[in-house]
Amino acid sequence: MWLIVLILAGIGYLSIRNFLPVKGLAYVDASILNDTSELPEETKMLDVRDEVFYRECHVQGAINISIGRLPFVWRNELSPSEPVLILSDSKIKSKRAARLLKSRGFRQIYAVRGQYCA
Repeated sequence: MWLIVLILAGIGYLSIRNFLPVKGLAYVDASILNDTSELPEETKMLDVRDEVFYRECHVQGAINISIGRLPFVWRNELSPSEPVLILSDSKIKSKRAARLLKSRGFRQIYAVRGQYCA
């Protein structure tokens, strides 16, 4: 019985966590992609959408690492000393990516708010 309660509590926490803010994550308007001068110069753009959606529409210069692959291959393209701008098709994916990067030592994390692909 207690095991079932613990499992349900864990599932509930993970569901609620998707809606909680990520400390240190700053949202920027999608219009910043037209003029990135407001971001630190060495900012890397990370598109966490699946490759199919990335190919349909992407921002020039963005690195595509899907949210599922991010925990395993982030070291190939990113460094914790560099700022990262997360591009995603949902706020939940942006938060997941930000939490993962934060746990890997990243301190300057931004996410685009709003649609950037029409």
